[in-house]
Amino acid sequence: MRHDSMRARNLALVLGEVARDGPLTRAALAELTGLTKTTVSKLVGDLLDAGMVRESGAVRDGERGRPGVAVSLSGDRVAALGLEINVDYLSVCVMDLTRTVRLRRAQAVDNRDSLPTDVVRDLRILATEAVDEAATEGLAVCGAVLAVPGAVDPGGLVHNAPNLGWRDVRPAVMLDLPMPVTVDNEANLAALGELWFGSGGPDFLYVSGEIGIGAGLVFGGRVFRGTQGFAGELGHVVVDPDGPACRCGGRGCLERYAGQDALLHATTPDEAPPPDGVPAGRHRPGDAPPDRHRPDRAQPGLPGDAPPDRHRPGRALPGLPGDAAPGRHRPGGGLEELVARLAAGDGRAVAACEQAGHALGIALTSAVNLVDPGTIVLGGIFAPLFPWLSGPTTAALARIRHVVPRLAVSTAGPDAATLGAAAQVIGQIIADPSAHLPRDPAAPAASR
Repeated sequence: MRHDSMRARNLALVLGEVARDGPLTRAALAELTGLTKTTVSKLVGDLLDAGMVRESGAVRDGERGRPGVAVSLSGDRVAALGLEINVDYLSVCVMDLTRTVRLRRAQAVDNRDSLPTDVVRDLRILATEAVDEAATEGLAVCGAVLAVPGAVDPGGLVHNAPNLGWRDVRPAVMLDLPMPVTVDNEANLAALGELWFGSGGPDFLYVSGEIGIGAGLVFGGRVFRGTQGFAGELGHVVVDPDGPACRCGGRGCLERYAGQDALLHATTPDEAPPPDGVPAGRHRPGDAPPDRHRPDRAQPGLPGDAPPDRHRPGRALPGLPGDAAPGRHRPGGGLEELVARLAAGDGRAVAACEQAGHALGIALTSAVNLVDPGTIVLGGIFAPLFPWLSGPTTAALARIRHVVPRLAVSTAGPDAATLGAAAQVIGQIIADPSAHLPRDPAAPAASR
């Protein structure tokens, strides 16, 4: 057992160096790891057999000695699955060991008030199709991480996902996929997606704007999750205690002012009465916006719960991380239409973004006072709306803070959470490659 644990540690040491600084020769690996050249050669052989590394042309480490063969990560065999359940879409991607996306799929579907079993069943179909397609390319999916827009504990229990209507759900168990599946908060994984595939540095606050709004706090290249794993519920920070009712049970939450539904409904004609909780005389969409610099500015009560049609066909998503992707998650193409109206200077659309940006700035003020991030990255629907949101958000922050964090737009794209989920699995494989090596059938059971 001691020999097995030492081998596992050494395999992780070698593969970690290759992942971090490769391509590297065996001689360079021996120098970096402190292992003997004989040991390194044996470990590299094991990793070659597992398809985790490949050898390329001869390279010279220095001016003396014979050239060595370079060892680098291989994307030919080992892969990971990123999964996401959100309020109005499902998404999957397959990523190889080099963190290259090999395929991704998304399905626009309204998951609000649907049974968790129905939502997970739809995701299982999408995931199984992706795994089968990956297998035709010689890729074996070794694990999966699922992103969910709610409070998830370290054991994978979704305690509460208000916009899905979920309480105390274990989606990983319900998925029943033929590989290990863990569950994490969508905003946390989107923050990791921004860290690895976007422009995020080692320290930043990522804000994920969808129908709900979440935040992921990255310090030193790691996500801060809190004691119970529930950190980052920015969408349920109270902006106005007398505001409209929220699905979480509170009133005046940020997502009722700056969430996707709130923004889209604020730009449509007033066909329905205002939501519960909007006091008479409060500013509403379409009215002339109040001066955003006034300290007594009231928050608008924005409508926000009309669901889109649940069943719409899924489609493959083109491109790789960072490419512009279609607005696949948005009901009726509403986001693209909103952006077009903003670009044309439509007064109702501009007013809605001003109000949403102001509310976002108020909510972020509490987060900034508490954790003092140097950069705030706006992702999800906030990315395409950034030119119109960033000004009022910064202005609201500046009313309270002398030094305002830099606001940046996410460059990881709309798949940030799915990418972060898959990349988290890749990190786990690199940290413990021995768990994914072929087993010796003759080995004693105790050593397995």
